[in-house]
Amino acid sequence: MKRLLLTIVLAGQFMAILDVTIVNVAIGTIQRDLAASGAAMQLVVGGYTIAYAVLLVTGARLGDLGGHRRLFLAGLGLFTIASLACGLAANTEMLIGFRLVQGAGAALMVPQVLSLIQRSFDGAGRARALSVYATVIAGAAVTGQIVGGILVDLDIAGTGWRPVFLVNVPIGIVLLLAGARWLPADNHRTARGLDPLGLVTLAGAVLTFVVPLVLGREQGWPLWCWLGLAASVVLFTAFVAVERRSVGNPLVPVRLLRVPGLVLSTVTLGAMMAAYGGYLFVAAMHLQRGLGFSPLRAGLTFAPGAIGFALASLNWRRVPARWHRTMIGVGLTVSAAGFIVLALALRGGGTGGAALFVGLTLFGGGMGAGFSPLMTRALAGVPLADAADASGVVATVVQLAQVVGVATFGTLMLGLADDFSPAASGSAFAATALAMGALMLAGAVLVGVRAPVRAVATSPPIEG
Repeated sequence: MKRLLLTIVLAGQFMAILDVTIVNVAIGTIQRDLAASGAAMQLVVGGYTIAYAVLLVTGARLGDLGGHRRLFLAGLGLFTIASLACGLAANTEMLIGFRLVQGAGAALMVPQVLSLIQRSFDGAGRARALSVYATVIAGAAVTGQIVGGILVDLDIAGTGWRPVFLVNVPIGIVLLLAGARWLPADNHRTARGLDPLGLVTLAGAVLTFVVPLVLGREQGWPLWCWLGLAASVVLFTAFVAVERRSVGNPLVPVRLLRVPGLVLSTVTLGAMMAAYGGYLFVAAMHLQRGLGFSPLRAGLTFAPGAIGFALASLNWRRVPARWHRTMIGVGLTVSAAGFIVLALALRGGGTGGAALFVGLTLFGGGMGAGFSPLMTRALAGVPLADAADASGVVATVVQLAQVVGVATFGTLMLGLADDFSPAASGSAFAATALAMGALMLAGAVLVGVRAPVRAVATSPPIEG
């Protein structure tokens, strides 16, 4: 029964992440078909991310209040209906609106995945479940580009881009039926409320942070973007003050900051996912615009990294438990080495040959070896009563970090590429890859800080 539960919730997680990347390869077709402006296409891609990121922590708290099973199914239902509406959209405005609804559905559904895992598994079972969870996160992002390329190239019955949204509908229906029958009944309730002031403050902080990062690069970083980012700093500071003063029902309990390993591990996860999100974006840009790869060929090029991630993520527990913490730093260092190999392989504008696949495998394998034990470490000491809040925080950091990675490393590459000739694009990608490798090394150094590591010894072992 637990395996069935894990299959259902991770399939929902897979769809939510898939939709972050599957649309990227269909952008050209959508723009031509709907005669959309560049700004409108930014919102088609970014609207989903904006709604998703803004509402994640709220979705976690609603799950704690209304039941994780109920909120998972509600979010999945909303996501599925919005996917159908996106696939049938008659104009750009409709598509943008339904993408926002789709993101809201994902934000209701995704936090329940980690909460259900934490409440349904413990010990070694939880560590295994989190390993599969990590593999799904990495695999879905790459699969989105591959599946998107296949569906657009097939042009099924002349539908062009629409199947990239409609593919979610039959899967969503099957998951809704399976979830209604086999997900465990909600037997946990919390007496805490919604913390409206915390919700509003955090939503404003995330919104003013994400919107400039999503739209700023294409619009040349106008003044409003910088004002928005400055406002986000003020609002995040205000949110911390609100939560510290909240007596009964803080959205993010301050006691979570005292959970051994949670803060340091979450910050390191953020660094990893910023590099990962940036990598997916700039690599796709170089392969398609610089080297002229088709969307399908570009998507398939990512496969070695995804395979490396999956193998490492699913097998890290075979390493003796005493090495698990060390493995996080080693994994990040190996991943950084992968970025260096990619930079050397692609810097001249060629396709990289065997070195490309070596670099991709090192990157993916290192990420998988680091991500899964790091996720386990972050959540190992969280009390069951705080599972939903911790899930929301971790999911939000992972999502926001990818947005930051795309904005930061995408801007860096575009600034370095005078044009997208193979040589110029290769040189820009190489410099950007070295910057992403440096971020991974910084994460390796961060996870080696000793004081939080000693504190973890008082909480459950990293494998569970």
